[in-house]
Amino acid sequence: MIKTKRFGEWYELTLPRDWDGFTIDYILRNIWRAPKKQIHLMRMENQVKVNGEWMNWNSPLKYMDRLQLRIFIDEDFGVIPFYKEVQILYEDDHLLVLNKPVHMDTHPNEDGQTNTLSNAVAFHLQSQGEYRKVKHVHRLDRDTTGAVLFAKHPLAGTVLDRMLEERIIKRTYVALVHGLVKTKKGIIKEPIGRDRHHATRRRVSPSGQQAVTHFELIKTYPKQNLSLIKCQLDTGRTHQIRVHLSYVGHPLAGDVLYGGKPIFDRQALHAAKLEFPHPFTMEKISCNAPLLEEEDNKSVMLANLLHVLPNN
Repeated sequence: MIKTKRFGEWYELTLPRDWDGFTIDYILRNIWRAPKKQIHLMRMENQVKVNGEWMNWNSPLKYMDRLQLRIFIDEDFGVIPFYKEVQILYEDDHLLVLNKPVHMDTHPNEDGQTNTLSNAVAFHLQSQGEYRKVKHVHRLDRDTTGAVLFAKHPLAGTVLDRMLEERIIKRTYVALVHGLVKTKKGIIKEPIGRDRHHATRRRVSPSGQQAVTHFELIKTYPKQNLSLIKCQLDTGRTHQIRVHLSYVGHPLAGDVLYGGKPIFDRQALHAAKLEFPHPFTMEKISCNAPLLEEEDNKSVMLANLLHVLPNN
């Protein structure tokens, strides 16, 4: 694990042995893969020092050198801070993982919207005296619950975006679907595109984007003709799990948009687990998102059926 410290606006990283000989430019471009614009800004604004001094970005660094980055810079939240009690699953100086409740958007979809998870994050940061632009690394549908990852500064956002794209961030969902699933494990590889006949609906389409969903059967409920499955994504297309499971004849319970019956007031989908190496320390982060209490009887029934959450 890489040793790190924070000093006000500055973040200090002690160079590990296997980075010996790397340059500042190499670390930013090839280790963290920051975009050229971001690297240029950091260079022009003198946001990088080594052992407390300015250094040529192409000079080799040594094992145990202290690489210092000015990355904790105040900026506008980008959304209106708004109080909403939320469950924090993990937080440090760089990132934040929250357990999103039902009936809440991940981010505002129109000017002035305040009842989203991003607004709640902004309020939480503001209450701690942190003024950061709120950035969600991925999102969940309004009626999907569970773990959502946020970056707390631009460099963290850059690294986490790349990790998500390269499938280094592992997302595990539990879903309750109609029908009794016959296979223990399977992979759905079908491209997903927009449905030109419906503004929000997606569909399997030969001209769509590549989408890969892995699923594993956890439990069946023969009396209710339902199955509980675990899903992991190789891609993150809009409505991916909902579209794929409907396509193979097992729509999510409650998901009327994709053929599910309205036995719940929402689709039975929960982002139960999020796993990834920390973008700077390389420490393994593993967040399990418990099901939050919901008020109506249908949701209590859903929670009872979704109670088997994956441990691995």
